Amino acid sequence: MRIVSLLPSTTEILFAIGAGDDVVGVTFECDEPAEARSRTIVSTTSMPAGLTPAEIDAYVAAALARGEDLYGLDAGALGGLDADLVVTQDLCAVCAVDVSVVDDALAHLGCTADVLTFDPHTVGEVLESVSTLGEAVGRAPEAAALVASLHERLDVVRRGVGEGPRPRVVVLEWTDPPYAPGHWIPEMVELAGGECVLGAAGEKSTRVLWDAVHEARPDVVVVAPCGYDRAGAQAQADQLVADGLLPAGVLVHAVDADGMWARPGPRLVDGVEELAAVLAASRAESYSSTQ
Repeated sequence: MRIVSLLPSTTEILFAIGAGDDVVGVTFECDEPAEARSRTIVSTTSMPAGLTPAEIDAYVAAALARGEDLYGLDAGALGGLDADLVVTQDLCAVCAVDVSVVDDALAHLGCTADVLTFDPHTVGEVLESVSTLGEAVGRAPEAAALVASLHERLDVVRRGVGEGPRPRVVVLEWTDPPYAPGHWIPEMVELAGGECVLGAAGEKSTRVLWDAVHEARPDVVVVAPCGYDRAGAQAQADQLVADGLLPAGVLVHAVDADGMWARPGPRLVDGVEELAAVLAASRAESYSSTQ
């Protein structure tokens, strides 16, 4: 089978279940594992490099208002790969090539490749997508083993959380302007032992005011700007603290947002485990300060 993956998350999954050798095309964002970089790149973005978070927000809003796509598909590269399966998404036009663009390109090329679309909104649906992809590429046993291992790791986190008060957590999915999280991120906070006090599980992320962040009375602020790695998130967290935009005295933790939070793949579990450790330390510190 010859597979084109138009999502960094599904590229990760395909390699994780042993189908990496079948992947012939990827996006410019497919960077995990490193071997994915050796595949033909078939999609790019129209967004200029080097923009600030505020500039990115403005660019995206203007492009969407004009009805323009943020991602382009190289039909020539796609056509030359003779794909049997194209994996894409119908979740977020800001995140990746939309399925309608893929369908139009395949029709133009006269390509008969199957198209498999993913649209996960919860942690459970993300794990289900691993099984679905495994079935589609003939790697069902490997996919089942991966899903079982991820469930086992989440069960370990649940047992470690136990009962008792949960730290109030605000996750910033974007920082300028601030966005509260949606989709699977509030659920990740709950699994890690926190209470996500802004945003709703399974829903879209929403723009909020800084007043709302303060009124939420968080114990922990997780800085997880979509598309940024840990260093990029840390730089934004440092700037927020320097500008005095966050509640005084709150614990601020920057994460690898691109790899472990925004990307609906196996590393979401890494994100849950990391946050669970941060919240456990926060609870321990809070307890000791009251003694």
